[in-house]
Amino acid sequence: MSHRDQRSCFGFQFGSDPMGLELGRTGSGGGSVFRSSAKTRSVKALISDGDIEESSPFKSQSKSSGSVLPYVGVASLGAILFGYHLGVVNGALEYLAKDLGIAENTVLQGWVVSTLLAGATVGSFTGGSLADRFGRTKTFILDAIPLAIGAILCATAKNVETMIIGRLLCGIGIGISSAIVPLYISEISPTEIRGTLGSINQLFICIGILAALVAGLPLSRNPIWWRTMFGIAIIPSVLLALGMAFSPESPRWLVQQRKISQAEQAIRKLYGKNRVTELMEDLSASGQGSEEQDAGWFDLFSSRYFRVVSVGAALFLFQQLAGINAVVYYSTSVFRSAGVTSDVAASALVGAANVFGTMIASSLMDKKGRKSLLITSFTGMAASMLLLSLSFTWKVLTPYSGPLAVIGTVLYVLSFSLGAGPVPALLLPEIFASRIRAKAVALSLGMHWISNFFIGLCFLSVVTTFGISKVYLGFGSICVLAVMYIAANVVETKGRSLEDIERELSPPI
Repeated sequence: MSHRDQRSCFGFQFGSDPMGLELGRTGSGGGSVFRSSAKTRSVKALISDGDIEESSPFKSQSKSSGSVLPYVGVASLGAILFGYHLGVVNGALEYLAKDLGIAENTVLQGWVVSTLLAGATVGSFTGGSLADRFGRTKTFILDAIPLAIGAILCATAKNVETMIIGRLLCGIGIGISSAIVPLYISEISPTEIRGTLGSINQLFICIGILAALVAGLPLSRNPIWWRTMFGIAIIPSVLLALGMAFSPESPRWLVQQRKISQAEQAIRKLYGKNRVTELMEDLSASGQGSEEQDAGWFDLFSSRYFRVVSVGAALFLFQQLAGINAVVYYSTSVFRSAGVTSDVAASALVGAANVFGTMIASSLMDKKGRKSLLITSFTGMAASMLLLSLSFTWKVLTPYSGPLAVIGTVLYVLSFSLGAGPVPALLLPEIFASRIRAKAVALSLGMHWISNFFIGLCFLSVVTTFGISKVYLGFGSICVLAVMYIAANVVETKGRSLEDIERELSPPI
């Protein structure tokens, strides 16, 4: 595997272009919208060590007899498929190119790789509307259709046209998944562990990519194994549809649709019958059962919601400009300069750092909070970028440039995985009001896919013009700006119900 074809579970790259997707979590949009409100809240606020912890219906004194874990696990199949389809072409491209007669045509190979991105852009925008119209679970079932059909077409393709169509369908599927997996998990998770469960999304994306890389091991002995690699994805697609057929719908969506009896049944299944009354009271009090209609796309840009919605795009932009793709793109050459000649070893070390960091973030999400992890993450990324830049330019460090570059790379990836990687897909559903949540998440992720494309398109030209050292220094500066932005604008959401957050950030007009 060359450095031009690497994939990772933190900066997803497509073919020879370093296009990354990190499902991060965001804070809030500018001004005072994310600062603590002085208004009296209907939910009691407890001030402790500077953090705001809210008592909420999901953090009740009564013990739940239900369990959300099986349903979070089913939803996570969407995240696994997300990662798998991103990573599967990594090892398979060379072999499928020979099999389909495009070994000498790099343009068509690029289409095979990047068509997934085009489909994902369409899917991410579509997912929000589908989730609002049909509900979360039915959207998952619908999502399984392009995921399964796309995998079948890729596995059985006899020509490049069929392969491209299959990749397009898979892209639409993972685009929808990127929007609805964090949305559904966030809406069904109890407040006290919502951060931990929400970060599972990122972890399972990593697992999906790892599974794709492992699935490619038999290729050297069996050149047509690439068809099996694509075919494997059919299994979790079918399991996703079957699992969601038996999973409860989001109670929040049901109340918003005024399906009160169904909402009570969903709460009973998720949390137990002893939680029905208190949860229904809070959901109704939050305004989700009011006369407000489902938000349209233009409502996202209204004075009531614009500041909150804009933060999704802002933090995703910080994610992309912070340099994750550059680090992944150059990781192989950096490790070789340190004497590590194995691409597999380099990828394994970087991947291990990311998985390790994501696991740590998962355990800290509901203890330290989203905001503190974001600040810690971007601060560590800034320091790591400075170290990487200096390792390439300072003559006094020349004898140690190789080891320092490796240390800087690993520390950067570890820092990224602590916050900038896993936090944003959790925080987005938390800060968006219920009536705009699905569309706002879809819009943010859609803009993210688009920014991936343009950054990937321009990255090599920028490096050629300014040099990698200056580019790294620029990335570090952006990380510092991100820290300042987060410190000034992002509110802490740990320990607070979605309804309480909505009452503060998007109060009824």
